[in-house]
Amino acid sequence: MTQSIGTPVLWIGFTLFVIVMLAIDLGVFNRKAHEVHHREALIWTAVWVSLAVAFNVWVFLNHGKELGLEFLTGYVIEYSLSIDNLFVFLLVFRYFAVPKASQHRTLFWGILGALVMRAIFIFLGAVLLESFNWIIYVFGGFLVFTGIKMLNGANVEIHPERNPVVRLFQRLMPVTRQYYGARFLVREGGRKTGRWVATPLLLVLVVVEATDVVFAVDSIPAIFAITRDPFIVFTSNIFAILGLRSLYFLLAAAMTHFHHLKLGLGAVLAFVGAKMMVSEFYEIPIVISLIVVGVLLGGSVVASMVWPLSPAMLIPNTPADPLHVQEHPRSEYFMTIDPVCKMDVDEAKAAATSSYQGKTYYFCAVGCKKTFEQNPEKYLAAAK
Repeated sequence: MTQSIGTPVLWIGFTLFVIVMLAIDLGVFNRKAHEVHHREALIWTAVWVSLAVAFNVWVFLNHGKELGLEFLTGYVIEYSLSIDNLFVFLLVFRYFAVPKASQHRTLFWGILGALVMRAIFIFLGAVLLESFNWIIYVFGGFLVFTGIKMLNGANVEIHPERNPVVRLFQRLMPVTRQYYGARFLVREGGRKTGRWVATPLLLVLVVVEATDVVFAVDSIPAIFAITRDPFIVFTSNIFAILGLRSLYFLLAAAMTHFHHLKLGLGAVLAFVGAKMMVSEFYEIPIVISLIVVGVLLGGSVVASMVWPLSPAMLIPNTPADPLHVQEHPRSEYFMTIDPVCKMDVDEAKAAATSSYQGKTYYFCAVGCKKTFEQNPEKYLAAAK
């Protein structure tokens, strides 16, 4: 079994620390939905980074230089990879025109889900590496392959309108056309007789969670290439994720200035993948790894500043049309607030159908069909 500094007391203590910090964040400082301004984001970014540095110092003092450098290198890699997440979050928020006052709440719950998923991924990764030594070549090869793809300019495709998770969600649950503050669910048709429907904010949360799963596939093997200690892997990941929200609000306005960071991240993933694959024959010193990672990431940031990118690449949208209904009036992907939102799509794309006055109508969800059949004239009028 891989030796770890993580005693039961440390695991429980760190988990309780995370829970308390999240409770303070949402329950004290962010009880009310509000737009996070630059100063607030800067303070919280400094808080999370300072906590990570303090923890790193504790590791140095109590468990030696090697583990201290492993945590530092892992944290730098995970924090840098999280910036790539932020660019995707920015595109998603722009696409769905998420109100600024609701973005923090969405990221909070999204990151809370990410913490749980990362813990599961780390546990599975540790078990696989302990049970099958050859899996290091699989992880290493995957990282090299992913890094080369990023270096070749391959990007994570967003396209929410073609995302299977989004399509499945909309088939299962109707979504309103407009936002209702920071609420994920609202009741339509009255408190007693109405039905619960999702707001676009819940749909955005689903996209954020699905996106994080994709990024976790890269980041978890990357940190295992630096250290095999599950506690160091877990804590470096968690500290990086905890600072993700404040970092987003701090850098959102300047996100396009880091467009070459993807090249640096690609080179880092290729390097740590190669490091993992040769670890059975030669162990690259952790100091060298830290220097290489720092040079690659720093070089990509400098390159982004020297060769800036126009923000025109970002997807435009307006708060009045977060689901792009006007842009896609016959869309098979996006639904409107009225339950006959998809009556114009062909039957193959519909979740349910119903006939009325000699005409067939198609629906995005069975619930829409049932509501329509209760009062067809009312909802046909609402759909116009």
